[in-house]
Amino acid sequence: MTTDTTPHALPNASFDRRGFLTLAVAGAAASAFTVTVGTLSAAPAFGAAAPGADAPIAPRKRELRAMWISSVVNIDWPSRAGLTATEQQAEFLHWLDVAEQFNLNAVFVQVRPTADAFWPSPLEPWSQYLTGVQGKDPGYDPLAFIVDEAHRRNLELHAWYNPYRVSMQADPAKLVPEHPARVHPEWIWAYGGKLYFDPGLPEVQEHIQQAILHSVEHYDLDGVHFDDYFYPYPVAGQVIPDAATFAAHGDGFDDVAAWRRHNVDTFVHSISEWIKALKPWVKFGISPFGIWRNRATDPLGSETGGSQSYDLQFADTRKWVLEGWLDYINPQIYWQFGLAVADYAKLVPWWADVAATSATHLYIGEALYKVTSGVFTDPAELSDHLTFDREIDAAGSPVHGNVYFSAKHVPADPQGSMSRVLADHYARPAIVPAMEWLPATSVRAPVLADPERSSTGVALKWSDAAPPSRRATSFAVYRVDGAASAIDVEDASNLVVTLRATPGVVQHWVDEGAEPGRGYAYAVTALDRVWNESAPSRVAAIA
Repeated sequence: MTTDTTPHALPNASFDRRGFLTLAVAGAAASAFTVTVGTLSAAPAFGAAAPGADAPIAPRKRELRAMWISSVVNIDWPSRAGLTATEQQAEFLHWLDVAEQFNLNAVFVQVRPTADAFWPSPLEPWSQYLTGVQGKDPGYDPLAFIVDEAHRRNLELHAWYNPYRVSMQADPAKLVPEHPARVHPEWIWAYGGKLYFDPGLPEVQEHIQQAILHSVEHYDLDGVHFDDYFYPYPVAGQVIPDAATFAAHGDGFDDVAAWRRHNVDTFVHSISEWIKALKPWVKFGISPFGIWRNRATDPLGSETGGSQSYDLQFADTRKWVLEGWLDYINPQIYWQFGLAVADYAKLVPWWADVAATSATHLYIGEALYKVTSGVFTDPAELSDHLTFDREIDAAGSPVHGNVYFSAKHVPADPQGSMSRVLADHYARPAIVPAMEWLPATSVRAPVLADPERSSTGVALKWSDAAPPSRRATSFAVYRVDGAASAIDVEDASNLVVTLRATPGVVQHWVDEGAEPGRGYAYAVTALDRVWNESAPSRVAAIA
């Protein structure tokens, strides 16, 4: 992720939904680039969602609500290198507490920040951000722990990887001897005070893919996520040192920039296919800089004037969406309404139009850290962003959710901005949007018993009516006041909780929000691992 304001297009693009849709992002800060619509339909006017509007905001039953948990240089977790395993685990559980407090339903956790690993990888060393010493075993398996604990809370866990970055410093001698960059010094180059794998080398692409795919194969991940770091951001006075690689591998390309984009395209497309071949249900998503290209540069670009990821990171993010290589695109639109160089109100509709062409889900990256830093001066800025996004959704080009950078700013609640998001938009829980192209399980309506009063609320019990091969991954509980005979499960205001299933046993949950002496009616639905929902159970009421 980058924190600067640096503001792509493919004629005759084709795409399909054969199971190869994914887009992933990993990084430590947030960036932005802009694109405008040419062949796509023009964005409609969204007057009803004007910033600062005070109209009541209806809750949404389905939307992704997530935060990035950064590990590089210990931004979020672990808070510092060298914590004990117990301390690291306690810190991560705190972040899950925060996610629950703000009614989030997913976390994007950085597990490969610099060609290292937060799991026992046979291809890359243990991350220094765990113990302070690269290659040192932290005494437990962090990736296994975070997956298990996130799922225990019924949160999606997207593992976040930085593909090309090798080290935050430029001296290979400081890497452990067995590091692939030491074993293959021809694979790397230094740039801007850091080390990078050379994206133009086929053997490098294969190594990175295998390093990532090892975790996909061995862990129960919900998603693979990359951020905006592909080729490095430009550094004044420096040139990317890949001339020799271009000479050796650039046949057919007169332009080094086109060759670099080809390298990144090849990497993104191939890892997308590998992920789906291994586990078709694992989502692949990327969080690029917010500007693809500016309209002044390319008629297909956005009405912006910032840095362009197509030209500076050689990331043709628009192409990836149009080709259907991603399950979701999560552009970092880290700017405020009315900013001339990159206006939130112009970028979001542009991305919504792009995503709608291939049915790719669109999540908007939100710069919560800019409230902390004072760049966003209006405490309502982020809440107004979500109001605006909902209006776009209503106009037919959905925004499927929002992701906040980064975790440490969520409980800090700068200027009360996240409390406002919670009150205005996240007061009710939400279910992660289903992706119809992912493999579904035909879950059945649960069998709900009669509710009973308990000392702490209303106790519910239900069982999964499906055979083992079709059992639910989680459940959604709906409630209305009074002795109703039917419950509208599409009404988000009736959703009270989602819960992870405990396989093979009767499910229990106590509605501690139920008031003594009041009557309620309940229904429960089953959800598969990609959030497809069954019909509701019978309605069961308590006087």
